[in-house]
Amino acid sequence: MFDIKNISMIYDMDKEEKMYALNGFDLKLPDKGLIGIIGPSGSGKSTLMYCISTLKKPTEGSVKYNGRELVGISDGEREKLRREEFGFVFQKHYLVPYMSAMDNVLVAAEKNDVKTVEKAEEFLKSLGIGKREAGKKPAKLSGGQCQRVAIARAMINDPKVVFADEPTASLDHENAFNVMNILKDYSKDRLVLVVTHDRSILKDVDMMIEMWDGNISRIG
Repeated sequence: MFDIKNISMIYDMDKEEKMYALNGFDLKLPDKGLIGIIGPSGSGKSTLMYCISTLKKPTEGSVKYNGRELVGISDGEREKLRREEFGFVFQKHYLVPYMSAMDNVLVAAEKNDVKTVEKAEEFLKSLGIGKREAGKKPAKLSGGQCQRVAIARAMINDPKVVFADEPTASLDHENAFNVMNILKDYSKDRLVLVVTHDRSILKDVDMMIEMWDGNISRIG
């Protein structure tokens, strides 16, 4: 699905000592499966995910998705791709504060019909968010509940790829493993990339990418 060649991300380009967030490597990712990307802070793991998902443009290199070059596509093409085929979960939930949890999920949906509402209810229920909580605004929910709502929002359109950057950082262990089980189940037919520093949540991944100083140190 993804074919990445010689990808580099360089900061401080105008300075004598440049900072390489990604240091020119190749990587191939499959059509489906749960992929863990792990490494210490500053290793380049989040930058890699942002470059793959078009949220950032690499300084050099190529990112092909199903044979299509993503580096250099127009803003309109990038937005269409994200809306139709990609789902995103970030460490911060970014929920709309004046909307209920349910409306925060539905706002990302292509349709807002009865089937979509039922689907959103099922997603939220599987994540431990009942009908009562689904009617509350983010300020009335815990941080962990808000994060689970954000995960339901990312999955409502059945994206072909889910990009999750530290999706369990605000969750306790029980809820973190529940979320990872849901992502694992989803990855049977889709590609799910999880960036984390917590190795314990990656016990069931299909591929583990370990990063260090802007390079891939190991793939297992």
